[in-house]
Amino acid sequence: MNIPYYPGCTLNTNAKDLQQCAEYSAQALGFSMVELTDWNCCGASLPLTDNSSMGYAGPANVLINAKEEGTKEGNEDKLTTLCAVCYNVLKRTNYAFNNDNNKLDTVNSLLETDYKGDTNVLHYLEVLRDEIGYDKVKEKVTTQLKGLKVAPYYGCFLLRPHNEVGLDDPYSPTIFEGLLETLGCEVVDFSHKGECCGSYSAMTNPENVANCSFGVVESAVAAGADIIATTCPLCQFNLDGNQVKQKSHFGDLDEMPIIYFTQLLSIALGKDINSISFDSNSISPLPLLKEKGFV
Repeated sequence: MNIPYYPGCTLNTNAKDLQQCAEYSAQALGFSMVELTDWNCCGASLPLTDNSSMGYAGPANVLINAKEEGTKEGNEDKLTTLCAVCYNVLKRTNYAFNNDNNKLDTVNSLLETDYKGDTNVLHYLEVLRDEIGYDKVKEKVTTQLKGLKVAPYYGCFLLRPHNEVGLDDPYSPTIFEGLLETLGCEVVDFSHKGECCGSYSAMTNPENVANCSFGVVESAVAAGADIIATTCPLCQFNLDGNQVKQKSHFGDLDEMPIIYFTQLLSIALGKDINSISFDSNSISPLPLLKEKGFV
């Protein structure tokens, strides 16, 4: 199976680790992520005013290109992405178009196209669960991640707003947990798995980010997790990079490595852990993974 893939800006720069492990895992599971040949930034956020349509042009262009290129791959109605922010923006763009014909007509006029808001945007987690199936993933696992206590962190963008994104139940999600259990991990439920890490406040209010991310990490520590898994480059950056600042503000806090879910997936599917880059990590997960015997 070939499926059109939108990397977005961050996965081509600061979050290459997330993408490289996803590509390895896709190959191990028998499908290909076909990167769009002509893609642009999704905008990273949606317009905040109802009468703004220009802000939808960027993500709409991505969806249009995906549909055109998907036709060649036999998956004309599907597009996958890894970044939680990109997923949120693309899904909500389609929602806006399907609920406001004026927005759709305006953007179609701007882009000189006739897009109908019908590209099916799938997060990589959805591809694994719905297109591949967790049973098949389990069949391909060569290294069971037994004994690793993992806290699945959804953050804001995968679950909210639920009526526009709809990845899973915003209060009791299971898609992330299901994958981790398939890999043999011990899933740790914790109170802050859907709380905000501080998001873009990193640019304007770093103190707010330190407070928000501290709450997430503290919750995972208190629940007994060894490590937090995330799908979002921004979440990884905020949760990982702020732990030094958190210690200075809040006193003792056990260090908690923050890992991309695709890194865990690729290890379970046989990738040599020494070939996996953890360049984006301030707190390296390698000592923990070696301690657990996955090297």
